[in-house]
Amino acid sequence: MHVSASLSSSVSPSASAPGAAPTQADLLDFVRHTAADAELISSLPLDPEGRTWVRLDGPAGSEAWLIGWPPGTGTGWHDHAESVGAFLTAAGELHENSLATRLPTDGWKTLELSEGVDRERRLPAGKGRSFGRDHVHEVFNESAEHHAISVHAYYPPLPRIRRYSRSGQVLRLEQVERPEDWQ
Repeated sequence: MHVSASLSSSVSPSASAPGAAPTQADLLDFVRHTAADAELISSLPLDPEGRTWVRLDGPAGSEAWLIGWPPGTGTGWHDHAESVGAFLTAAGELHENSLATRLPTDGWKTLELSEGVDRERRLPAGKGRSFGRDHVHEVFNESAEHHAISVHAYYPPLPRIRRYSRSGQVLRLEQVERPEDWQ
């Protein structure tokens, strides 16, 4: 199920100067304040089988989303190309696996990862993180019983998402999605 409405949240504006691009800190502040809006969080329709999402008005031209995660769902390995971002769990708990390495931007299909690049985070309600360009991760709801809800923001608005498969230390580029694929 996909909810295609656009919602405005009553959160504080970005701390950046008017007209300035939001920083990772601004995006993290936005997702933190948005996740604290109990009325907004409870307004997200939840589907028992598939993720749901609603686009939000992000700060200073950023792209923002409210996302519902049924038990056992996740994103798979992906990045957000040239965008910086932040996300925060508003309800439930999310798990993030990420790579502590910068991947080549283009021109490769298969890459052998070095040992020690894996990072893992548990993000219960109220916890989140920001990340820089080309951050590769997977996010999922490990719960077998409870939905999770999160708030995400990206700047510049996502130009593409690269999706990967992983087998051991081998990462393979599988697909490149453009905004028209998910909006």
